[in-house]
Amino acid sequence: MLCTAMAVVVAGCIKDNIPYPHIQANIVSIAAEDESQNAQIDSLSRSVSLFFGETANIYDVKITNLTLTPGSEIVGDSITGGIDLSSPQHVILRLYQDYMWTISARQDIERYFTVGGQVGSTEIDVPARRVVAYVSETTELESVLVKTIKLWPENATVDKDLEGKRVDFSRPVEIVADIYGHKQTWSIYIIQTESVVTTLRVDAWTNVAWVYGQAEIGRDNGVEYRLATDSEWTRVPESMMSYDGGSFHARILHLSPETTYAARAFSNQDYGDEIEFTTGREVQVPNSDFDLWWLDGKVWNPWAEGSVSYWDTGNKGATTLGSSNTTPTDDTVDGTGLAARLETRFVGIGIIGKLAAGNIFAGSYVRTDGTNGILSFGREFTQRPTALSGYLKYQTAPISSTTAGFSDLAGRPDTCIVWVALIDSEKPFEIRTNPNNRQLFDPEGPEVIAYGKIEFGENIPTYTPFEFKLDYKATDRVPRYILITASASKYGDYFTGGNGAVLCLDNFELQYDY
Repeated sequence: MLCTAMAVVVAGCIKDNIPYPHIQANIVSIAAEDESQNAQIDSLSRSVSLFFGETANIYDVKITNLTLTPGSEIVGDSITGGIDLSSPQHVILRLYQDYMWTISARQDIERYFTVGGQVGSTEIDVPARRVVAYVSETTELESVLVKTIKLWPENATVDKDLEGKRVDFSRPVEIVADIYGHKQTWSIYIIQTESVVTTLRVDAWTNVAWVYGQAEIGRDNGVEYRLATDSEWTRVPESMMSYDGGSFHARILHLSPETTYAARAFSNQDYGDEIEFTTGREVQVPNSDFDLWWLDGKVWNPWAEGSVSYWDTGNKGATTLGSSNTTPTDDTVDGTGLAARLETRFVGIGIIGKLAAGNIFAGSYVRTDGTNGILSFGREFTQRPTALSGYLKYQTAPISSTTAGFSDLAGRPDTCIVWVALIDSEKPFEIRTNPNNRQLFDPEGPEVIAYGKIEFGENIPTYTPFEFKLDYKATDRVPRYILITASASKYGDYFTGGNGAVLCLDNFELQYDY
């Protein structure tokens, strides 16, 4: 990740009539029994998400650890005993003022339902507990074979066992599941459809397109495509096809940017409607070779003087008690131009100070909060790259500074990181490193469309090419911002790293094909 650096401590006069300070009361840490991963805490929206596996009892969640902003308290009943998180719960924290927080549970439950003669995939509406499956016109609704069914946690009990049986679906069938004494009623609908094969949609990227279709299970199902100006169709090879019952999709590679194609689904000798689509542009981010820099007093900035910035660093914080620790270097891949040199360094005087991780990121340094940083991560971007490539070299160092939760890393070699994310939130992502209202980037956050990273914890003495792929959550979501971040110390956000670790970067390039 990324660390901001130091700020000057400014002293002021204290007056007798000073008003109450505006310090937000936050949930700093929280843990519960049977968690499947660590909680997500967002102090901006004042929300907490707790994660559980499907056998956990979310009707009676035992909170095992709760840390609040010093001086704050919960108004009303304590939550450290059992709490019902089958729906979000609101908690009021008080610190001079009252702040409402929302605690929610996210439970990962595998759900499926398939029948004989099914066309396409099953629609499972969890909040409404409604299931819809489509079958061909020749399927008799009075005798539908239920192949598989699981719509509830694996430890639930149900009043009907339908799997492997023929069931009358001429009208909706209801099943009642008992989960820790709480009953859920699911309604299952089977609907006949005239469509033999349907081309559902095309998600066009730059050199890649994703084509989605549905047809009856068991037929020869697939996708074919052509240039819009051609008449000859090309079938997508099986290696680029994915199937989920009667639903399927194709990944078409090596397309030309800004070009119009057509695609259609097929099933045996039947064809779905043709859908025309146009591929996107091949866009590179500005100053991706890190050749442009200018020195503003003690602060090195990774853009040309007088131009609009794209990249930024934590130098504005680091230079309050030292020099810039992200700087240009003429040590480059090909011996020409400049590269970025990121050094992790203790910034301060004597023993007074903090560790500042050398970093660079697409975005802007907003301001310094005490000895912590507030940054804006992300620049506007609407294309969908598949990978980031570039060159780096790294000199690690023993981790010399740690904070709470990272003391076991002391003395181990530091690790550098480069990561990329695409998000579709309405504004860039705000990073705050202050422990009292800390907000760091979460690759699993709901705004994240794609994420990828590379890490090294050993010396790389010469420039070495690297490339890592972006893992997409969905192919149809269009990003609004791209986040590109590099740091000489992976845990620099937590002021943990090795004094003297140095990461050099050159010639970043976004890739658009697989």
